[in-house]
Amino acid sequence: MSMLTWIHIGDLHASDEDDYVSVGHLETIVEAVNRAPEGAVDFVYLPGDNANHATQEQYRRLRPLLDRLNVPFHAIPGDHDFETKSLDTFYTELGMDHLPMAVDVKGHRCLFLDVVSAGTGGPDFRLGDTQWGWLQHELHRSQAAEQPAVVFMHAYPGDLKQGGEAIAHAFADANVAFVDTGHTHYNELLNDGWVIYGATRSTGQIEEDDGRPGYTVIHVDDGVVSWRFRRLGDDRPFVTITQPADHRLVTGRTRHEPLKDGRMTIRAKVLGDDVTAVTASVGGGDAVAMHPVPGEPAVWACAVSVDAQARPLEVVVTATDRQGAVGDDAIRVATHPAEARTGRHGLGTDVHAIEAWPRHGLLGSQLGPNKNGRHW
Repeated sequence: MSMLTWIHIGDLHASDEDDYVSVGHLETIVEAVNRAPEGAVDFVYLPGDNANHATQEQYRRLRPLLDRLNVPFHAIPGDHDFETKSLDTFYTELGMDHLPMAVDVKGHRCLFLDVVSAGTGGPDFRLGDTQWGWLQHELHRSQAAEQPAVVFMHAYPGDLKQGGEAIAHAFADANVAFVDTGHTHYNELLNDGWVIYGATRSTGQIEEDDGRPGYTVIHVDDGVVSWRFRRLGDDRPFVTITQPADHRLVTGRTRHEPLKDGRMTIRAKVLGDDVTAVTASVGGGDAVAMHPVPGEPAVWACAVSVDAQARPLEVVVTATDRQGAVGDDAIRVATHPAEARTGRHGLGTDVHAIEAWPRHGLLGSQLGPNKNGRHW
């Protein structure tokens, strides 16, 4: 199965109230996406709260930039897109198909949901009966076809006013690989033992990290999830290790057998201009050359001999471009298969937030208007 890769542009909140600061950030992100090697990114995702007050003018500031993308984009609504109690302007101005929607991409079933229009506005998030039935059908269909599901929704199931617990249990039972959300305004990953959830900081209303904007690059590589935030202005090769799994992102369902006959296969996706060399090292050992994988743009791989007694192991991948700029990534790998976690408490809620992981953009601050931040 081919690796699925998308770029998450956090809640834009496009508005004249801040002189459309997020529109400038969006333009920079679009330029960065378009510089990626052809075929390296499958689509761009906007998780809702695209326009701060759902006005035509706010959407019309965004649409020309999104149309410049050389990959497809998918946008879903957030509560700010439903501020008028209608999504007509959202759909019309952004040219989106009506939700819910299922799209097959590289052997994955991508499910895009609307959790706002069944509610009364604001953070009254709900699926509604019709969409809940559709979701159950699609999850069953993905399982029957052995086609991993990836879900895109504005908020965690735990933030829904109705039905959130049932939805989170359905995701767990259906082996959903990843659920990608917005709403929080801060970077966060949850691992409830069954499903990985992620949220990316707002692009227009940023409180964490001294207000520095960026975007997240997310991969699902044969069931292994990797997630890394990239600040704007960092032009070094951007490296994300996609296999093996970092110990923080292993669930009871992850295919996690990092060692076979004393060797570890390492895969990474490297976004950058004119990358000339990529190397990997394990546990502080010698660097081993990685090689491009035929038919998989920007993917590099190698196999490294590993001492099975050493644990946990740090894997480091380093990339160099023609100008001599160097970028790297590092993960910690558990060298034994994960034991299935059977707990069912608080599925799809931030009680399962993983610890701070600065290298990947997780600060653990929960600094946004929905938790500890100021009211925008």
